[in-house]
Amino acid sequence: MDYAIFFLLGILISVLSGFFGVGGGFILTPILLLIGFSPLEAITTSLFFTVGTSLSGIVAHIRLKNILWKEGLIMGASGIAATQIARPMVYYLEERGWDEIIIPSLYIVFLAYFAFKMIRQVKKEAEPAVAGSFSVPKLLAVGFIGGFASASLGVGGGFIIVPLIITILGFNPKKAVGTSLFAVLMIVSVGFVSYAIETQIDYFIGLMLIAGGLIGSQFGARLTNFFENREMNAMLGLLYLATLAGAVLKLFSLNTAGLIIMALFILYFLQRSFVKITKEKLGGN
Repeated sequence: MDYAIFFLLGILISVLSGFFGVGGGFILTPILLLIGFSPLEAITTSLFFTVGTSLSGIVAHIRLKNILWKEGLIMGASGIAATQIARPMVYYLEERGWDEIIIPSLYIVFLAYFAFKMIRQVKKEAEPAVAGSFSVPKLLAVGFIGGFASASLGVGGGFIIVPLIITILGFNPKKAVGTSLFAVLMIVSVGFVSYAIETQIDYFIGLMLIAGGLIGSQFGARLTNFFENREMNAMLGLLYLATLAGAVLKLFSLNTAGLIIMALFILYFLQRSFVKITKEKLGGN
């Protein structure tokens, strides 16, 4: 097995993670499923990776002052409780052989909904987030949904938390990204330990992914400075659509086509980022 591929994959995914605040597992899990990992292996490996990338991404967002600590703590605590409810459900599905169908299907439902929500949000301009102005019950509900998705789908929960706190609570996208990563770190740490006790994975693959992630997440967080809020919302909507296409194709065993679509989105994102950075540097000169 060529472990260097996983190192490169870790870099690419963590750039997206640091930029969108989605924790990385949201992108990694469907890719691992497409290349042949079992659902439980994909979930556990993705949670392991997300712990590492979230830690790295948080460091960058602390410097950028993008984290609302109280709101993140509320969502993280609620999400931890949800992981302990979702995990037995996943093992139940695995024991009966239903995980290969139900887990990708859950992805499709979530991705379709949030792709629609984020594309609609492009028409609006989010108000700047003000610490202490958000509904605690709503924060608890968002954290619970994110935690349940984290443990059942092997994601950080950020791919659900970010669009919800933007569209429902009115977070500024940059604050949403940083605050989500803080909540995600709490959620995935507990989720990973819960799965790792009973599920065997290749930890060297996980470490290679994390090693790449330590490089990419710092760069991804800094990229947020080059994009407007509306552009970030539009790009996030496109990311959901690309991942949705990959999940649908997986159900029909069209794994190669799914990987191509994911790769095309990553190339598009990198091209847009290169153009933005180049214009900024030329403008500064």
